[in-house]
Amino acid sequence: MAEVPKTQSIAVLATLLVLCVGGGAAIGILTAGNIDTWYAQLNRPGWTPPNWLFGPVWSILYALMAISMWLIWKKSAQEGLSVRFYGLLFGIQLGLNFLWTPVFFSMHEMRMALVIIVVLWMVIAFTIFHFQRISPIAGRLLLPYLGWVTYATSLNAGFIWLNP
Repeated sequence: MAEVPKTQSIAVLATLLVLCVGGGAAIGILTAGNIDTWYAQLNRPGWTPPNWLFGPVWSILYALMAISMWLIWKKSAQEGLSVRFYGLLFGIQLGLNFLWTPVFFSMHEMRMALVIIVVLWMVIAFTIFHFQRISPIAGRLLLPYLGWVTYATSLNAGFIWLNP
């Protein structure tokens, strides 16, 4: 097994953190105007958390996602494996994740958002399955994300039910 140079490893981790946490923050900032207007007027499911909770939870989840992908990249580099498949899975789930917010909050398309989040859930589960095979820790780091997306899916469905 070849050791990955420390500077390269740190650069990849930093890039993944900026991509995940920074991308999530940017999407949140771009859609924040709809929180106090459209979203505030919706009937909410009883299990809806306070608005302030979403930012910290997503920041932690995005950081865990970045670390998970970094572990996969590092293990692949050390063992001479191609990281393409794992990077593709990661990119698909991250893209779906980033797509959900504007579809729900900016376009107000709750039904389309539900379709997106259900597909996202399936891709996350598929990603966990494959990451686990390369790095059990990388797979486990995505479990809170899957749990939160499960919860978010129930919220999305609840909003549809209460706001026909």
